[in-house]
Amino acid sequence: MQSKNIKLKVRRWLGFIFLCSLMFCLWLGTLELRVSAQSPDTNQLVNRGLELYQSGDIKAAIASWEKALNIYQQNQDTAASLIVRENLARVYREVGQSTQAIAQWQQVITYYRQEGNLQQVGRSLTELAQVYSSLGQPTKAIALLCNPDKNNHCSSDSAVQIAQTHKDLLGEAAAWGSLGDANRLTGNYQLAITHLQKSLAIANKLNIPALRGSVFYSLGNAHISQALVKYRQADSATQRGDEPQKLLDEGKQADTKALEYLQASLKLASSQNDVVGEMRSHLRIIPLYYRNQETTKATNSLQQAISLLERLPQNRGSVYAAINLVHLLQPITTETTSRLSCLEPETSVKATVLLNQAATIAEKISDFRAESFALGELGHIYECRQEYAKALEITNKARLAAEQGLKAQDSLYLWEWQTGRIFKAQGKIDAAISAYERATNTLDTIRRDILTANRDIQFDFRDTIEPIYRDLVALRLSLAEPRETANKSLVSQDSKNNLSSILTTMDSLKLAELQNYFGDDCIIAPFAQTSIQAKGDPKTAFLNTIILEDKIAVILTLPGGENKSSSIAINRQDFINTINDFRRSLETYYNDIGGYDTRLAKQMYDWLIQPFTTELQKFNIKTLVFIQDGILRSVPMAALYDGEQFLIQKYAVATIPSLNLIDSNLANRRNLRMLALGLTVNATINRKIYQPLSEVQTEIDGVLATIPGKKLLDDNFTSDRLNKELEQQAYPIIHIATHGEFGTEPEDTFIITGKKDTTTGNNQTLSFNQLEQQIRKITHSNQSLELLTLTACQTAVGDERSALGLAGVAVQAGAKSTLASLWAIQDNSTAQIAISFYNKLLNNPTMSKAEALQSAQIEMITGKTTTGQLAHPAYWSPLILIGNWL
Repeated sequence: MQSKNIKLKVRRWLGFIFLCSLMFCLWLGTLELRVSAQSPDTNQLVNRGLELYQSGDIKAAIASWEKALNIYQQNQDTAASLIVRENLARVYREVGQSTQAIAQWQQVITYYRQEGNLQQVGRSLTELAQVYSSLGQPTKAIALLCNPDKNNHCSSDSAVQIAQTHKDLLGEAAAWGSLGDANRLTGNYQLAITHLQKSLAIANKLNIPALRGSVFYSLGNAHISQALVKYRQADSATQRGDEPQKLLDEGKQADTKALEYLQASLKLASSQNDVVGEMRSHLRIIPLYYRNQETTKATNSLQQAISLLERLPQNRGSVYAAINLVHLLQPITTETTSRLSCLEPETSVKATVLLNQAATIAEKISDFRAESFALGELGHIYECRQEYAKALEITNKARLAAEQGLKAQDSLYLWEWQTGRIFKAQGKIDAAISAYERATNTLDTIRRDILTANRDIQFDFRDTIEPIYRDLVALRLSLAEPRETANKSLVSQDSKNNLSSILTTMDSLKLAELQNYFGDDCIIAPFAQTSIQAKGDPKTAFLNTIILEDKIAVILTLPGGENKSSSIAINRQDFINTINDFRRSLETYYNDIGGYDTRLAKQMYDWLIQPFTTELQKFNIKTLVFIQDGILRSVPMAALYDGEQFLIQKYAVATIPSLNLIDSNLANRRNLRMLALGLTVNATINRKIYQPLSEVQTEIDGVLATIPGKKLLDDNFTSDRLNKELEQQAYPIIHIATHGEFGTEPEDTFIITGKKDTTTGNNQTLSFNQLEQQIRKITHSNQSLELLTLTACQTAVGDERSALGLAGVAVQAGAKSTLASLWAIQDNSTAQIAISFYNKLLNNPTMSKAEALQSAQIEMITGKTTTGQLAHPAYWSPLILIGNWL
C-alpha cells in the first residue's frame, strides 16, 4: 500500500477531540445530594439542581446550585458548601466553563487539606488535573498527578503518590489513567501507554467494567497517536526518496493494537448500556476502519453511532459527537482529509440536519465554544454549496459565538479564515485579505497554547494553520505582482506596505512552525518586533523565500528597508525535487572541484540571487542573511554558483529562522572560553551503529589551541558532566563534535554522548530540549551563550521537518548563534574550517561571524590551507551559520 494511502488521518482540526478520552474523573465522584438537614429550603435548591441536570437543563442546574452555595456560605455550612462545589466543578467542566471549574476544585482541595483528608485531596487533584488537560494544558496536569523527577518518580504530594500511600486503589487507577492521557497529549506516547497499563491492572483487580472500558479507550487513543507519527515519518521518508515500508508496518501494528483496545472498550460500554462510552468508541473506530479500507465495517459502525446520538444527554458531548459524525459521513480518503474538503450533496443534507441540532443544543446550554464549532461547520457546508450569502451569515454567527467572553479563540480564527475564503471566492480580494489578517492576528495571540499543548493538534498544523498564512501571502502577492509589472521600481507606497505585510506574515508563520515542531517543552520567546533594517548594518541584505503551490517568491530587503521582489513560476513539488537533487549533487563528491556538476547550483543562483544583482552591487552588499522557507532550509546557500564563483566567494552568508527570534546585538568577544565535547569512538542507538569520528580528537585539540577552555571526550562526555561544568562556570562557546540527528519529530532530534547504558548497549542521547535546559544555566548567571557549534550532525535529504529542527536549533538551545553541519563529512575539513573560523573570530574584532566563516570556507575553496581536493562544496558548504551573524 502506498504511503499516501495509508497515511489517511481523521480531520482532527477540532481542538475538542481529546476531551472525550478524559473519563477517569467520572469514577472518583458523581453529582451528590448530601446536604445539611438544617437548611430545607436550600436542600430543595440542591435537589432541584440535580433534577434539572438529569433532564438536560444544565444552565438552570448551575444557577440553582450557585444560589444554594451562596446560602451555605452565608450560614458557614462548610460541609454542605463542599458538596455543592464538587457538583459545580464537574458540571462547569462539562459545559466548558473551565476557569470556574478550576476555582471550585482549588477550594475543595484547600478544605480537604485543612481537614487532613488526604485521600480526597488526591482524588480532587486528579479531577483538577483533568480540567487542565481538557484546557490543553497537560503539563500542569502532569505536575498535579505526578510531578516526576528525572527518574520519573512521583513526588509525595502528587495524586499518584497520595493514592498509593493511602492504599486508595480507585484513586490510584484514576490518577495513573489521567496521567497516561496527559502524557499522550504532550506526545510522550510510550510513557502514556506505560501509565495506562498500570491503571488497567488496578481496574482489572477492582473489576469495574466501566473503568476498564475507559482505560481501554485511552490505550486505543495512545496507539492511534503512535500510528499517526509512524505514518508521518513514512511520508517524510517517501518525500526524501527513502523506503517507507518499515514505518508503514509499524504504523499499521499500532493501528491494530488501537482497534483491539477500542473494540474491547465498545463491548464493555455496550454491556453496561453506557451510551456515552459506546459513542466515543465508535468515533475512534470508524477512522481506523477507513484507514484500513474496511469500508463496510466503517459504515456499520457509523450507523450505530448515528442511532446512539439521539440517546445521548443534551450536553456539549452530544454537540461534539454530532460534529465528529459529520466528518465521518462519507469515507475518508486522501482527497477528503483536509479542513477544506466538501461533502457529497446527499451527505451534505444529512450533515446539515445534524449540525442544526448540535447548534440548538449548544445554544440551549449556553456553551458558546460548542455553538461556535457547530455553526462554523454549518457555514462550511454552505461554502461548499457556493451559497456564499448564507455561508457568510452563518459563519458570522459562529464568529460571534466564539467571541463571547473570548472563551473560544481557538475556533475564532477558523471562522475568520472561512470568511476570508468566502470573500476570495466572490472575488472580493480586499475583504478577503482583511478577514485573513484577523485570522492571523487571532492566531498570533493564542498560537503558543494551541501549537504546544496538544500533539494531536500539532499533527494538523499543515491542514489548519499553515494554509492561513500562506493564503494571505498569496493574496497579497497577487496584488503586488501587477504593480511590479507596471512599475519595476516598486516605488508606490501601497507596494511597499504590501511587501512589508508579507514579510510580517511569513515571520509569524516561521514562529508558528518552530512552536509546532518543538512542542510544549520549547522556550521560544520572540524579541520585541523591530524593523528588518534595524537588524542589520549598511552592508547587510535579507532574502526571504516563500514557497507557494504555483510559484516561489523571493523578497530582498536592502539597507534602509526598501523591498524588492521576484517570483519563479514553478510547481511546488517540481521545485522541491530540484532542491533535493541539488542537495544530493553536493553530497556526491569526487576527488576535486572538476568532478562537481555546477548546473543545479547555477539554476539555484539564477532563481534566488540573479534578479537582485543590480541592487546588491548598488548598495555594496557584503553579507546576505537568508530567512528560508520549507525545503530550502536543507541546502547551503554558500554553494550557489554564478557561473564563475560560488556565492560564498562574493558574500558572507548566514541564515536565521525568523527575524524576531534573533538577538542581533554585537557579540562580546572578551574573555572567550570554550567547553569542547566530542566522541571519537563508535556509538549505538537502537541497533544502529555510528562509525568513529576519526578527526574529532584533532578538531577538539585544534579549537582549544585557538580559544582556551576545557574538553570532555568519550566517557567524560555525558549529560551529567556537561551539567556540572555549566553549573561551575559559564562558557560563551560550546563546541560539540559528535553524531547528531535532526529528525521528523523532536524526539528524533538529538546528539549522541559517550555514556552507554550497560543493559541495552545504547549510547545516551541528549535532546535539544535537554540541552536547552542545561544551557539556560549560563543565562541565569547573566551571561549568554554566544555560539553553539555542532559538527558531524545530519539532516535528511528532502525532509522539511528535520531541516526545520536544524533551523530552530539556535533558538531552542538558547544560543545567539549556531554553527552546524547539514551533513557529516568523514574528513578533517570540518576541523580545519572550525579552527580557522575561531582564529579569525578571536583575532579580528571587527570581523563578523558570517565573515569569519566566509573567510574559512574561501581558504578551503582556494586551497590555501588544504589540497585542491577539499575545494569541492561537499567539504566546506555543509557548515552553516544560524542566528546572530554579527
